[in-house]
Amino acid sequence: MVKPHKAPKTHRGYELLVRRHILPTLGRKRLKSLSVPDVRNLVEKHQQQGMGTRGVQQTHAVLRNALQSAMRDELVVRNVAKLVQVKTPSYEVGRGLSVEQARTLLHHTKSDRLHALYVLAIYLGLRRGEVLALRWSNVDLDQEFLQVTHTLQRVDGELRFQPPKTRTSRRTVPLPKPCVDALKAHKVAQDKERLASGPKWCDEDMVFSTTIGTPIEPDNLSRSWYKVRTVLGEPAPRFHDMRHTCVSLLLAEGAPPHVVQQIVGHSAIDVTMTIYAHASLDERRTALRRLGERLA
Repeated sequence: MVKPHKAPKTHRGYELLVRRHILPTLGRKRLKSLSVPDVRNLVEKHQQQGMGTRGVQQTHAVLRNALQSAMRDELVVRNVAKLVQVKTPSYEVGRGLSVEQARTLLHHTKSDRLHALYVLAIYLGLRRGEVLALRWSNVDLDQEFLQVTHTLQRVDGELRFQPPKTRTSRRTVPLPKPCVDALKAHKVAQDKERLASGPKWCDEDMVFSTTIGTPIEPDNLSRSWYKVRTVLGEPAPRFHDMRHTCVSLLLAEGAPPHVVQQIVGHSAIDVTMTIYAHASLDERRTALRRLGERLA
């Protein structure tokens, strides 16, 4: 039921949960005899074994969805997993970089061959897979825009260009001048790498490639990021925190939330406002001071 309709990484995650955490306990149980206590015992077993709230919730969700499919096929008359409640995990969301940290990062990476990649990540909030999947055919430096059409992921041992995360993730984004300038400089540097590689160069039209033109392994980008981020001190930010940074700074500059949503490709406006908008302590203090002045 999952494989034809979900992304390969989603299918792989479901399969792993079923194989490791559901089948060992419930695999020999007849579907029609599966009961509420059986599901509750599964949940309690994983909790006692030290599985985190998120893992328990995911395992329960996969079982619940499977039983819902079984109901649609009239294999069972009720979904017993729906009758068992599990805790909802609380998510620790990154705060993003401050303006000063973003400036420090961009200045520090000027000599890095992936400087333009970090510029796009901060200014446009591109996801790691989206920025790695960019091709020059997706970029128009004259009209100053780029198109997000794919994401690059490693699935089942091979790199694959997948459709974007959601329908709204497929988008056209204007390029501000710093992005245009960074991409032009990057293209010149890449042309030099092409000449240096000679016949070894693999022309796959990648904006960000290895020194021989092939797509960059996502984990290798993460390793490069681990070295770059040391200039920012502790706590060490994640690569994804540059996406938080883009949203937070755009909102702080007064950009309408629906415009920010379209730039970064969020599926819903509440994602933009609730999860990614992180007002700093100074911004909150300023807002409360203004309220105090208004009411004085």
